[in-house]
Amino acid sequence: MPDSARPLKPRVIITRELADAVHDRMAELFDVVPNLTDKEFSRDDLIAAMADCDVLVPTVTDRIDAEMIQNAPDRLKLIASFGAGVDHIDLAAARARKIMVTNTPGVFTEDTADMTMALILSVPRRLAEGEKLMRSGKWEGWKPSGMLGHCIGGKKLGIIGMGRIGQAVARRASGFGMSIIYHNRRQLPPAVEESVNATFVSDLEELIGGSDIISLHCPHTDETHEMINAKRIAMMKPSTYLINTARGDLIEEDALIKALQAETISGAGLDVYTQEPKVDDRLLDLKNVVLLPHMGSATFEGREASGERVTANIRVWADGHRPPDQVLDGWI
Repeated sequence: MPDSARPLKPRVIITRELADAVHDRMAELFDVVPNLTDKEFSRDDLIAAMADCDVLVPTVTDRIDAEMIQNAPDRLKLIASFGAGVDHIDLAAARARKIMVTNTPGVFTEDTADMTMALILSVPRRLAEGEKLMRSGKWEGWKPSGMLGHCIGGKKLGIIGMGRIGQAVARRASGFGMSIIYHNRRQLPPAVEESVNATFVSDLEELIGGSDIISLHCPHTDETHEMINAKRIAMMKPSTYLINTARGDLIEEDALIKALQAETISGAGLDVYTQEPKVDDRLLDLKNVVLLPHMGSATFEGREASGERVTANIRVWADGHRPPDQVLDGWI
């Protein structure tokens, strides 16, 4: 947008309720329309919002497809997404319409790594089962054979996707005495591998077959869609645990459920699902899976920091410059 065409106070529509401090700061700088009800926008709501703003601030729950972008009025010039992932936005359509897209990379790295490590600990040690037992009032006291699980020290952790979060998980896991292997599109520099005590495995299926615990940290793309499918789940050892705090669509969920039911793998820890917020009823009935409500990034600090990054991206754009977090080709 030429500088002369940029509004002094761009109209910004936010699709979900953000932290009060973030709303207040945006209101100082922009003509803001917040969603104080925090009710998820329908497709029609998103279309109406895109027709009435210069900047749309969506979240991962907002699916913005090619048709919506192609039919958006010329007024819409920036989609400033709240969060690191942008698989909910058709980037090719946005580029074709010259609509800039920004995100907030790196903000939730440590928070998500913390939650991943919590699942790596809780699934083999059966923490969720133990907590439910205590609440049921049926605990009969300590006994040598009670609530036996598996230790993680000395186990082999296979990390699929070694970006910021994968590396943060590796650092944590190393402190628990785990040996770490990883698969990535590109091997990390030797100095980085040494810093996280991780060894590169070029063959994904070799990692899957050789790991005791597998943790997913990939974006969702056509290439990674259901990368953990029935064939690859069958390659896992019966003692393997699968952890997913990335995207539900990385796993063929039906195949995973069948493996958990048959106990051909030991268990899973899931924070994301293929049909969020709906969760397959079969998962709810399983004892060997820990289910979390997509809360890997749910910290006060992280959510406020992400909002601040959104604000900074809009402000720099409004000033006629390229935002620091513009999503470019090859961003993943």
